[in-house]
Amino acid sequence: MHGQMEEFIQKASTLIEALPYIREFDGKTVVIKYGGAAMENPALRRSVSEDITLMKFVGMNPVVVHGGGPEINRRLKQLGVESKFHSGLRITCEDTIRVVEMVLAGTVNKEIVALLNTAGGNSVGICGKDGNLLHARRIDLPDGADIGYVGRITNVKSEIVDTLCRSGFIPVVAPLATDREGNTWNINADSAAGEIAAALQAEKLVFMTNTPGLLRDAADPESLIHRINREEIARLKESGVIAGGMIPKVDACLLALDQGVRKTHIIDGRVPHALLLEIFTTKGLGTLVTR
Repeated sequence: MHGQMEEFIQKASTLIEALPYIREFDGKTVVIKYGGAAMENPALRRSVSEDITLMKFVGMNPVVVHGGGPEINRRLKQLGVESKFHSGLRITCEDTIRVVEMVLAGTVNKEIVALLNTAGGNSVGICGKDGNLLHARRIDLPDGADIGYVGRITNVKSEIVDTLCRSGFIPVVAPLATDREGNTWNINADSAAGEIAAALQAEKLVFMTNTPGLLRDAADPESLIHRINREEIARLKESGVIAGGMIPKVDACLLALDQGVRKTHIIDGRVPHALLLEIFTTKGLGTLVTR
């Protein structure tokens, strides 16, 4: 009996440790960019959906923004369409954008909604077209290349997300946008998460990745940078430490911070319950990006 009592007391102290954070984030918005292994691995998918549902029930407003690159690649391959990229961005012709929309706003979005609902959350899936949430125009690349329907966000009309949060729902957003002509634009999911966090004046923006966070040496998980600011980011981009898919993440963090988001994090989505550990404990995982 004694050992069991100890275990119960330990559980109680874990809850008490979370109390200041529960109080601090009560009624606050947390934007989660969901992707990588946490989206592919069944056990991690379950742990993430439990974390997000718990966040909602202790009074936060979690908002999920997701990508879907691997699933898009699989579907295009099935249809015999080659996946082509330029500077890390998917070249998106008219045929491709139809598939991108089908996969992002359809398959992937609804899978995440179903996961959250199964975990007891009350979730609704939308894309950037719904309620005119995201408007975009063609992205301008430094080399002037035309990569089709790949957009950069020009306007965020966040009322629909606010309304869903206030009504007790967990919004799940697919990163597609529209324009005045009704075209569909494929948006980098990291950029979309940053813009949405800024528009919602979120307390936190959290990126779930397949690395321990931002590493000085990609091959060495021990080289984790726990905290980084704008000047250091510029230096590490120049030296090539921040490269590839990490660039849109740090850029989105800085954009969000500039527009009033309080804290931005890049965490390891491969760790079970990484979100809970980030939000409810003093440890904090991954990299904190600050102004």
